[in-house]
Amino acid sequence: MKKISQFANAPVIGGVVKKAMSAVASKDARNISEHFSKFLMPTIANTDALRDEVYKLRYQVYCEELSFEEPNATHQEKDGFDAHSIHCFVRHLNSGNLAGTVRLIYSKSAQQLLPIEEFCSHAITDKQIYPGRFERNEICEISRLAVPAAFRKRSIDKFAGAATGAIDPNTFSATELRCFPYIAICLYMSAVAMSFKTKRYYGFVMMEPRLAKSLSYVGIKFHQLGDPVDYHGQRAAYFIDSRELRANLSGGYQSLLQSVEHELFGNLALETDVKPDEFSLGWSV
Repeated sequence: MKKISQFANAPVIGGVVKKAMSAVASKDARNISEHFSKFLMPTIANTDALRDEVYKLRYQVYCEELSFEEPNATHQEKDGFDAHSIHCFVRHLNSGNLAGTVRLIYSKSAQQLLPIEEFCSHAITDKQIYPGRFERNEICEISRLAVPAAFRKRSIDKFAGAATGAIDPNTFSATELRCFPYIAICLYMSAVAMSFKTKRYYGFVMMEPRLAKSLSYVGIKFHQLGDPVDYHGQRAAYFIDSRELRANLSGGYQSLLQSVEHELFGNLALETDVKPDEFSLGWSV
């Protein structure tokens, strides 16, 4: 994959190369989905104890490894948006450690803005798609995605300023190592699954353009809403409709999404209406 990716934007052959990359990734994802649940478990943080684990992981990544936020005495990274968010994490079963986390922020009232509206409204220049166009109970924001250094397989995959240090291949099995590049994808799929489950279909996110481009190869296609701005590095505002994503994912990633949804929701039908607060108040299946 690495060797052919350099030709993805080449004239004439670029389109063919992108399709080949997507096909390879889809096949690999199908294989990964068969092993994923043996090593990694996506879970809703629906208790105070689980949310504390999430906040501690965010502190490790955002304060200690990336220095995006200032250290504090609590060793937890929290903000005012956590009170109206659904938190999700991926646990590495063999070690018991958290391998990543993400949150889905929602609005409880018309006056309650999403972070992208409060801090990065200037990043949205699209006149057709912006949070204010939709009803407040239809929108959400994907935020605070964090994967600790121990689970970032390759140093070249780290964002600028990320903590250095690679995985010790003697610590994890070969099959486990194959799963780790999919942790971030799993977290985005978890956020999309929660978006779909709570019927807040219209999702917004600030992310690096190169990450959005990489995700597009696997069928997670975000619509860019404006030019990149300086926000913890160069990031742009993006939009995604969780219903369209579910319809457009390739076969292999459909299998991975189904694995994620099964872990998050068990046997509860996807059509079952669940309100965001039900996740926060200890709702479980």
